[in-house]
Amino acid sequence: MPLRYSSNFDTAGLDAREWDVIIIGSGIAGLYTAVNLDSGLSVCVLSKETMDENNSYLAQGGIAAAIGQDDLPAYHYEDTIRAGAGHCNAEAVSVLVNEAPADIDALCRLGTNFDRNPDGTLTTTREGGHRRFRIVHALGDATGREVVDSLLKACRKKPNIEIIENCFALDILTHNGKCVGVLACANSNAAVLETQVVFYGKSIVCASGGIGQVYKHTTNSEVVTGDGIAMAYRAGAVLSDMEFVQFHPTAFYKAHSEGSSFLISEAVRGEGGILKNNKGERFMPGYHEMGEIAPRDIVSRAIFSEMRKTGSPCVYLDVTHREGGYLRKRFPTIYERCLLEGIDITKDYIPVCPVQHYFMGGLKTDLYGRTNVAGLYACGEAANTGVHGANRLASNSLLEGLVFGRRCAEAIMEETARGDLDKPVIVSSEKKKGLITDVSQVREVLRQEMNDHAGIERNGLEMAEALARIEKIVEKLEKTALGSVAAIETLNMAVIASLILQSAIQREKSSGSHFRTDSQ
Repeated sequence: MPLRYSSNFDTAGLDAREWDVIIIGSGIAGLYTAVNLDSGLSVCVLSKETMDENNSYLAQGGIAAAIGQDDLPAYHYEDTIRAGAGHCNAEAVSVLVNEAPADIDALCRLGTNFDRNPDGTLTTTREGGHRRFRIVHALGDATGREVVDSLLKACRKKPNIEIIENCFALDILTHNGKCVGVLACANSNAAVLETQVVFYGKSIVCASGGIGQVYKHTTNSEVVTGDGIAMAYRAGAVLSDMEFVQFHPTAFYKAHSEGSSFLISEAVRGEGGILKNNKGERFMPGYHEMGEIAPRDIVSRAIFSEMRKTGSPCVYLDVTHREGGYLRKRFPTIYERCLLEGIDITKDYIPVCPVQHYFMGGLKTDLYGRTNVAGLYACGEAANTGVHGANRLASNSLLEGLVFGRRCAEAIMEETARGDLDKPVIVSSEKKKGLITDVSQVREVLRQEMNDHAGIERNGLEMAEALARIEKIVEKLEKTALGSVAAIETLNMAVIASLILQSAIQREKSSGSHFRTDSQ
């Protein structure tokens, strides 16, 4: 069993605040949950950093929904199931695709300015794995920013919702098998762990996002360290599908770069972008009938194979055959960012390579975001609804956050928000003395292990050896007093890394994003 709490504390001596609902995470899933809660409920949204520092805000591509005249939810369902490599929860996928159009309408009513055609209808594009044009987008390639901004405005109009920025959730508090609150550090930027606060709540929603910084190369924000999943695991929540980690095929390649990579949206390939190896040869038709818009796991492995064959650290994305004015309007963010790197996408090939992008696993939930822990809900990337299976279909991520965030709100209003607030005194004294002096070094070791042994290709022997090394890191961190936010983040990262490897070892056959070179 994991260490129960990440730090020592006594809630009797801490400042305490009370809420009906506490939401950990300020991305689209968390904000949409808040917006859909009844105005009579007091709601607190905890944001680890500022509101523009999350994966939702960075999302470029768009949101999938069967809204076109030649599209149907049944077609969206088929594409999602196919991309998920047969591992999806069919009932959850049905909920997702059938409720998607209504949530897009709801966003429009909230003021989200999706891109539109001259006749006023929503503009749609096509991305990997989709057999129809069904991806709605905003500001060309800044969908996440526009949706977060519109939801943020809607939240700030509701006096029952308070958003607290730069607040790091340390642990989910439980008493008699039920969630009762969240222990937090009121200043997530502090060099030392200070100003602990206890937030008591009737319902807790984990919408904390994914695990990207566990890997050496990722498109994820620097704040995405798996905290919510790790703290829910410590609280007894069941996790599932931890082995399924998606690698985006086309991150901008830059020599000697680490940490967060700039994403070249899948929509660039959906709009006709062609992948070429370092010999200038197009290669995707040789790997899949859908070519450049095959599901992400297939495109990532194909690029990985071409890089290995040619000894090159990247391949190239060619969109120079599209008209320059169109590209600048359709992909303004990508165009400007590439220019900063010396690449004019209207004239030059874009160097790209696969990097970690999305996490299909997480807290196991039912169709209304309920976990196995009473009072604890989850939605967005932190949750595993079963929608994505072994490989997420492009632009289903923001959609999942919307559909199941709203469903979390529906369940909370019907169930736990009606109960009494429990405010027990909780004491934790498990942590030993001593401090971790070089957190950055521990993280570097973790990320290198995951990059080398839990990436696009895996094998059992190497994963077992990596797991043994990472478990020693977890054991050391659990025995040490963690005196900073960075140190607790590192514990969370190490726990997540060990769980991914454990699950990947147990799944002996390849499936979707989990590709084993020793698979039978």
